[in-house]
Amino acid sequence: MSSANPREGLRVPSIARGIAWGYWWRRLLSWLVFDIVLIALALALVLHANRAKIAPLDATVIPIGIRGEGLDPDTIRFYFLVDDVERSIPLGATVRQAMPFAAVIGAWELFDLLSLAMSTRRVRRRLQPLNELALTAEEIGARPLMDAAQIETLEQAIERASVDSPTVTTGDRDLQSIEVALNGLLRRMQEAKLQQMRFVSDASHELRTPIAVIQGYVNMLDRWGKTDEKVLDESIEALKAESDHMHELVEQLLFLARGDSGRNSLRLASVDVGEMLHEVCEEYQMIDESHEYLCSVPDGSSANLVAQVDLAMLKQSLRIMVENARKYSPAGTQISLSAAADDASVTFSVQDEGIGLSPADAAHIFDRFYRSDSARQKDVEGSGLGLSIAKWIVDAHGGTIEVLSSEGVGTRFTVRIPRA
Repeated sequence: MSSANPREGLRVPSIARGIAWGYWWRRLLSWLVFDIVLIALALALVLHANRAKIAPLDATVIPIGIRGEGLDPDTIRFYFLVDDVERSIPLGATVRQAMPFAAVIGAWELFDLLSLAMSTRRVRRRLQPLNELALTAEEIGARPLMDAAQIETLEQAIERASVDSPTVTTGDRDLQSIEVALNGLLRRMQEAKLQQMRFVSDASHELRTPIAVIQGYVNMLDRWGKTDEKVLDESIEALKAESDHMHELVEQLLFLARGDSGRNSLRLASVDVGEMLHEVCEEYQMIDESHEYLCSVPDGSSANLVAQVDLAMLKQSLRIMVENARKYSPAGTQISLSAAADDASVTFSVQDEGIGLSPADAAHIFDRFYRSDSARQKDVEGSGLGLSIAKWIVDAHGGTIEVLSSEGVGTRFTVRIPRA
């Protein structure tokens, strides 16, 4: 920094001096404590060496102090009260012998304190980069971020950009970081718009089929159903089936729409995931006799399978996966439900022996309205929204859902839910 800046000569020296002197006083205190401990230890050793001379072992010895005449070490004595009688031992010889050692320690302490007192310059050098950084930050903060011309250029670039053309370009190097942030925001807006358009398009396509079927049967009833009882019965059954299918599709669309807008809330409670698996397994054993349902939960581990979840939603996701396995598995095959747990999470899986998925299909299995070619060829009714809903539910619990599949072998869905 230039010496022309008046703050440079005031800030760093004062801070450096304060740090240096604060450290000096702490070091002085530590040396004083060291000296006191050392003297006390020396007196204790002298007392221990002369105890037999001044008092028997069972006597009470109370130190009084040290006295002497002038600076003559030969007159220094250590006084005690031994059973209320004052006695003393000479310290002159001991002091004379310890003086060279004490002089060395004192010289070292003095040198250390003097070096600390002269350390202000070293501290100032160490603080200089921080001082320069602070002064630079102050100068930057004092300057306007953008001048009027830059603001006008940025406004014009933003006006030219749109969601369909998400590019903000000003040509000003100082505005590059702002351009990057704005372009990223516009790209995310474009992706959201395209996703919304695809959702509306797919929903319209899925609703168009049942509406067309209903319209066709209504026209048939209008023409022949009034007199032909067979046509009447067939039309009523078809209308009921298509209306149920449309109702289910609309409910799925509403669920996903509420989820996207954040209006689906979880009601968390302590739930035994093992018991939930048993309940769903028993349900499908009653309503589907064409498959063999097996539930595998480790013995004695029910307490370890407890997690904080929304029971209704998590059971809905499990039913979606079981229903998916039932639809795409030949009659007579097994559908297995299993659970496990560790310290951090609870895991459950649904495995079938069905038609399986190719790697390309498995990569898109959770996309909305996606149905694999094998599923369409099997001519199984479905909207392609079920697994999307299951994944949304698992994601809302902070969990993960994985799919492992092989064509002609089967598919396994594995869900991992954190305990809390």
